[in-house]
Amino acid sequence: MKLKPVLIVGAGLAGLACALELHNKGIEFVIHEASDGPGGRVRTDFVNGFQLDRGFQVYLTAYPEGRRVLNYEALNFGRFSPGAMVRLSGRFHRVMDPWREPFLALSQILNPVGSMKDKLLVARLRAVSLAGTPDDLLQKPETTSMKALQGYGFSQNMIERFFRPFFGGIMLDSQLQVSSRMLEYVFRMMAEGDTVLPALGMGAIPLQLASKLPEGSIRYGSRVVRVRANQVMLASGEELDAAAVVVATDGPEAVRLLPDLAPVAARKVMTLYFSIQGPAPILDPIILLNGNLEWPIQNTCLPSVVCPTYAPAGKHLMSVTVLGDPPQQDHVVETAVRGQLARWLDRDVSGWRLLRIYRIPNAHPVSKPETIEEKPPKLDNGVFVCGDHRFMASIQAALVNGRHAAEAVAAHVA
Repeated sequence: MKLKPVLIVGAGLAGLACALELHNKGIEFVIHEASDGPGGRVRTDFVNGFQLDRGFQVYLTAYPEGRRVLNYEALNFGRFSPGAMVRLSGRFHRVMDPWREPFLALSQILNPVGSMKDKLLVARLRAVSLAGTPDDLLQKPETTSMKALQGYGFSQNMIERFFRPFFGGIMLDSQLQVSSRMLEYVFRMMAEGDTVLPALGMGAIPLQLASKLPEGSIRYGSRVVRVRANQVMLASGEELDAAAVVVATDGPEAVRLLPDLAPVAARKVMTLYFSIQGPAPILDPIILLNGNLEWPIQNTCLPSVVCPTYAPAGKHLMSVTVLGDPPQQDHVVETAVRGQLARWLDRDVSGWRLLRIYRIPNAHPVSKPETIEEKPPKLDNGVFVCGDHRFMASIQAALVNGRHAAEAVAAHVA
């Protein structure tokens, strides 16, 4: 008698990683995905020759699980310059990694983004982050990132002008209440590897994972509305039996399907994309940060300078990130963004064409202290669950947590 397949709900990164590990173990599975493609929150739209990631995202090449399951050469990464340009009091100041760009770093010694002591403390933070293994960082005592930075001795000036716009932008938390474990983990990943974009957009990452799975093993447009230990019900009313069920959706959807789960809080973000005709207003593949934190822009960059494939020939693509979910109507936010960009770049931006605005309600699960600990994949009701909301907000966490769920399922069905 043929064994029933494992049913995975969701083709995001965790679901794909779970499926890949089951496939490697010779266990049959089927993924049911409500949308029309893989990736969940990591997808790319193609609009008039532009590549628009659904919310500005980057990939860190030092992610251990990414190195294990992804073909980096095939993704053909474009690399950001290490560091950032920080906007303070009407001027941009370059903040670089002194271990990668020593001569540029020397020229920054007297810039107003932190004192000389702050710049030396970066070496201490780097040394602590690089000690031991990456997993060791996730076992350390934790506090908020704000308290950790204060504990290192960084001045409030450095925290406000660099860490809040930079790390706060990465974690979508400008108040730096995110766990200190995340601060040190991300700092290590950025020190050990590059910050990159795939040539065909962030959506190329889940597409590559999906291409490694058997043909027909992902069923798109297949929305699951009910989950039990060995059965799912689809929106069509069809009930499917399973050897096991893995819920691999984002946090809020997992709670909808599994009401006994603890509520999952999520960070919101807004991303605007503009088409620019002609030469790039910024020549460096670098992120521009709002050191004064005045609304609305948190950060901005030109993905097309990092990867020319992000825009058609003769044009450039600008990404603008606004944290949270502004209550204002889209046109109000757009007008404020255009005004700020005009001041920052000292140029007329009225001719830049707005391509799309993304309001993303579930961009990141909230990673406060005492939440950065991987939760068991098997629930008391016999259902398995995985995703970055079960660990920490990152692509690394989604991939490794999906694999761990597959290992637990394999032990269950053996």
